[in-house]
Amino acid sequence: MLATIIYNTGIRLYQAGVKLAALTGKAKAASWLKGRQDWRLRMTRDGAGSQPLVWIHAASLGEFEQGRPVLEAIRSQYPTYKILLTFFSPSGYEVRKDYKGADYVYYLPLDTAANARDFIEITKPALAIFVKYEFWYHFLTVLYTRKIPTLLVSGIFRPGQVFFKGYGSMFRKLLRQLTHIFVQNRASLQLLEGIGLHNASLSGDTRFDRVAALLQEHRNLPVVESFADSNRLLVAGSTWPEDEELLAAWWRQQSHTDVKLIIAPHEIHQDHIRHIRGLFPDAITYTELDSGAFVAARVLIIDNIGMLTALYRYAFIAYVGGGFGKDGIHNLLEPAAYSKPVIIGPEYSKYFEAVELVALKGALPVNGLDNFNAYMKSLLEDRAFYEATATIAGHYVDTGKGATGKILEYIQEKRFLSKA
Repeated sequence: MLATIIYNTGIRLYQAGVKLAALTGKAKAASWLKGRQDWRLRMTRDGAGSQPLVWIHAASLGEFEQGRPVLEAIRSQYPTYKILLTFFSPSGYEVRKDYKGADYVYYLPLDTAANARDFIEITKPALAIFVKYEFWYHFLTVLYTRKIPTLLVSGIFRPGQVFFKGYGSMFRKLLRQLTHIFVQNRASLQLLEGIGLHNASLSGDTRFDRVAALLQEHRNLPVVESFADSNRLLVAGSTWPEDEELLAAWWRQQSHTDVKLIIAPHEIHQDHIRHIRGLFPDAITYTELDSGAFVAARVLIIDNIGMLTALYRYAFIAYVGGGFGKDGIHNLLEPAAYSKPVIIGPEYSKYFEAVELVALKGALPVNGLDNFNAYMKSLLEDRAFYEATATIAGHYVDTGKGATGKILEYIQEKRFLSKA
């Protein structure tokens, strides 16, 4: 079939592009390739598939956190099953390769017919779960032909996606082959029903369950507590250069002496950290502070990965980055779970939770320095405005919980897994 030939060609071109990027010194590309070397040998040696298991796949770190409540619920309710966790991206695998909630953690092999066949033959999953997206043709086809139940959880669909195009028949077929699709919102369900799919239901977004669980973790960050030193913190998470330039413009002219700024950039490579330090010459990095450097600075740059969710607990105000770029904002539910007012950039229309929270006035969108200044002034100086915004944010997350329970009820009802 022509569509399959085009797809396979695209996969091979992608692989060639990654190899070229690795040769030119791109660290992520090198990790992507190295992590997939000799995967058959490693998985066989590790005994993956020697006992019944559930396979959960996430594209990257964000999708892992989104699917984590389902993974942990399965782990709790079906303890006789091993958990196999795979990632497509280094930004997921490199952070969670030692995650104790899974028995096996690997990169997903490239989606070729041979790789998919061998992967399923080695692991023999009793159930496969894909988080949000990642519609790999060969993997999903092998799962379907071998009658392995396959779920998509926290799915989100938009009219511009390939499934809803005239040339998207191959991918529509993949959706039909999924055992069940749990979608985040009613608009996604209506889109699927519009192309004749009836294997879907509205569950909500498992991220609400995950971020709500953060409230119970109470992870302490003594270095951050020392830096805060009774000041109010603006915690800017997952920032890109456009976000940092806006923050710098505000920081240079703001006059509140009881406010400190923490920036946790989306990328922490040396060039990006250098860029941020150029904008904030007196800033200190977390690594420097942790090693005992003097705490005179009022700007802290987080130069490691994995702290952001705990950082938001210390925030007075949260700024969530990505809203000035084409990819849109990052996870604003994390700070909202802590009942923090959230400021975001203007590109948020693709994210239903952002649209809803903006409409409720629990998230505040800005398109430049003027309204950023205005919102910061109101939040810092008007206690009633601050408390109203914070309360709305926390309540929104609290009322959005429950998707994980619906997914587990379905798994139990269909008896895909057996209890001990």
